[in-house]
Amino acid sequence: MQGGRAAQIAELRAKMAALGGEVARPVVEGDGVLAVGGPLSHVLPNGGLPRGAVTHCSDTPALVVEIIDQVAAAGGYAGVVGWPELSYAGVGRDGLERVIAVPEPGIEDIAVAGVLAEGLDLVVMRTRAPLELTPVRARPLLARLRKGSAALLAVNTTVPSPALSVTGTITAFHGIGEGLGRIAGIDIRVRAERKGARPASATLTLGAAPERPRLRAVT
Repeated sequence: MQGGRAAQIAELRAKMAALGGEVARPVVEGDGVLAVGGPLSHVLPNGGLPRGAVTHCSDTPALVVEIIDQVAAAGGYAGVVGWPELSYAGVGRDGLERVIAVPEPGIEDIAVAGVLAEGLDLVVMRTRAPLELTPVRARPLLARLRKGSAALLAVNTTVPSPALSVTGTITAFHGIGEGLGRIAGIDIRVRAERKGARPASATLTLGAAPERPRLRAVT
């Protein structure tokens, strides 16, 4: 078993080297769901993101960084493809060691995301311009997803029949008032939708908020 895993990681490293990148060995196991801790677990179906499948996510950096932080804090490995301006300040120091960034994949963004999906727990793929993948173009990526156990978070990119859709909208800032202070926290309204299930939503507070619980409501 260990020999098979070692061979898989060696093959994955070789593929990433051919594309000009590197990948680390994942440590989180799961069967169907990549757990996402914290308040998001109350919104996401089964408490996480579907492994081996695509989740559409809105272009909400704070929400994406929170997901990365939760996965990395639990010992998982995450890859981020095509998002050079994304700030990782919200990821804990220990978690940063388990995040692999490929900020400028060029025209190989989908290929790089597919390779990472074979060996990591979470892959975030963001294209600069909105991209709608046809069933034919999405097929190789989906095949790599099924081959591995990663959950793919697609930002600014759509595929036919995603397993889950997550949107986040910033609704409030904390720590500023009448031109004074600095932002100490934000509220994000998060909504998760999947086929055959009732949508779930909640307001998630990231950072500091005066005398307010981190998760206010789920409807």
